[in-house]
Amino acid sequence: MSLPHPLPHTRTRTVKFPTAAAAARHVAKEIDKLIRARNAAGKHTVLGLATGSTPVSLYRELIRLHKEEGLDFSRVVTFNLDEYYPMAKESQHSYFRWMHETLFSHINVKWENIHIPDGALKPDEVDAACEEYDEKIRSFGGIDIQVLGIGRTGHIAFNEPGSPQNSRTRLVTLDSITRRDAADGFSGEKNVPHHALTMGVASILEARRIFLMAFGEHKASIVYKAVEQAPTEAISASFLQDHRDATFVLDEAAAAELTAIKRPWEVGPCRWSPELVRKAVVALALTVKKGLQKLNDDDFRDHHLYELLREKGPAEQIGEAVFHDRMETIKPYPAGRVTGDGDRKTAIVFSPHPDDDVISMGGTIIRLVEQGHKVHIAYMTSGNVAVFDHDARRFVDFVDEFLQSFGTSAEQSSAGTLKERVYQFLDAKKAGERDSPEVLKVKSVIRTTEARAGALVCGIPPEQLEFMDLRFYHTGTRTKNPIHPQDIEDIVALLKRLSPDQVYVAGELSDPHGTHRVCAEAVFAAVRRVRAEGVTPDVWLYKGAWEEWEPHEIEMAVPLSPDVVERKKQAIFRHQSQKDKAMFPGGTDRREFWQRAEQRNIATARTYDALGLPEYYALEAFVKWNDG
Repeated sequence: MSLPHPLPHTRTRTVKFPTAAAAARHVAKEIDKLIRARNAAGKHTVLGLATGSTPVSLYRELIRLHKEEGLDFSRVVTFNLDEYYPMAKESQHSYFRWMHETLFSHINVKWENIHIPDGALKPDEVDAACEEYDEKIRSFGGIDIQVLGIGRTGHIAFNEPGSPQNSRTRLVTLDSITRRDAADGFSGEKNVPHHALTMGVASILEARRIFLMAFGEHKASIVYKAVEQAPTEAISASFLQDHRDATFVLDEAAAAELTAIKRPWEVGPCRWSPELVRKAVVALALTVKKGLQKLNDDDFRDHHLYELLREKGPAEQIGEAVFHDRMETIKPYPAGRVTGDGDRKTAIVFSPHPDDDVISMGGTIIRLVEQGHKVHIAYMTSGNVAVFDHDARRFVDFVDEFLQSFGTSAEQSSAGTLKERVYQFLDAKKAGERDSPEVLKVKSVIRTTEARAGALVCGIPPEQLEFMDLRFYHTGTRTKNPIHPQDIEDIVALLKRLSPDQVYVAGELSDPHGTHRVCAEAVFAAVRRVRAEGVTPDVWLYKGAWEEWEPHEIEMAVPLSPDVVERKKQAIFRHQSQKDKAMFPGGTDRREFWQRAEQRNIATARTYDALGLPEYYALEAFVKWNDG
């Protein structure tokens, strides 16, 4: 089990783990120890619980501890932080239903020991119920361990900016950013409730012990503000600085903006590894707006890097070494030159969704194909939950019209019946309701045909495409199951069959939808298996639509000409169901995927240029996977 890595220079105890899974196991172990100790003493344990994507891995580990190691929840009492208002318990959007589906129905917690704010209260009942909720917590002796996440506005529970430190359980109005972030799950922002019932800051701070978990790059900025800046009502999580036993539990991505991680030389003495030297010098060059080979001793002294200058200097020598290191990352031939049949390489691009391949590394795919290599694309999931209903209507209408013109009588009848069933379902469908299996199949076909069209723009024929449709994705909602063992077996079989020289994997482990992380972990597990059997591909990680590798992290940068970028955009355009407006754009970035891709690739090239490296129109960046 990974041990916590305490981080200095924070106002609240903060620990970092290499992965979100390791962080979740740590919190689960602390809860496990408390429950077992209380059970042995014949006492109950009171847990404060959160909802959302962050605690899912924690709850899955608690379920495993219950089923495999006998963790007994019969004496556990739970209090949830919040609930949308108004919200019926049976609604698929209710936290009441989510908690039962995600945790409570899998453990032996007693029904009467579960407490969740009631979103179905009448308006004149709310105030009294909120007071009663706080009183109920006190009646059980208070919360022993409170689990928290952190919202993009810095809120804990639904304590939005402006929530005072002495606030109690109450009805609140949701911030527009919070509602926007929740829009994906409600099939549009217009369907997200404007209010919620939430435990207050003071209610939360009364817990004896608090764990706030935060995972992913998209949480890094707000985590920094919550733990390194002074407490403020603008960021309710910052009030945890005043708690006697609160811990921020982070993965590496969420910790990335903390001073001890981003600029450790400002915190204390450093061991100047080649990686840290590269990070410091690249950051310095970009800060002072000089090329790497133009840095001087004063630049180092003026930016807390006098120790580096003393140990590795002079500045000219340090800058030149990093310059040559970054020069080595530029790879116009990402799989090498093809001068004979023996030089032709086979590559597999694993695409979590049907458009991640072209969005993230379409230019590199084009270069690989043009340079004579054989590229296969493995689409790992159907992506069907990301298709709008109007597209499903349009395509079944097209099929019906097509077969009325060209099909047999039987085909015409079948198409008309399908159209009627799909229309009837969609006409009766409520906002956010999961699709029927038939509608999901229609949406899968839409994304499959778009993927073929996009790949063809890159020069890859249909016979080199693999549609894996992995099982973990088969929920019909954004919330996915854990990876299925057979999913890994399928990936192993593909790797053995194609025996690739290169494998490309989505390294966007902070994908807001979670699919990228699950897919990456499945590929890593499969690669470990096949490497033991003699299949030893190089594994390169690309970023998805949300983030880019930091310039000091990049290990391969593939130059793209304007013509290649244009072809990449055309490949993205073939994914018509994701064009103009995607159902799940990820966060609050409303740019279309092609805009994000083009602007990111151009920005990476400009960063290289700013470092004094050769100037290119655009660059796609990769990092090599290092197992362990």
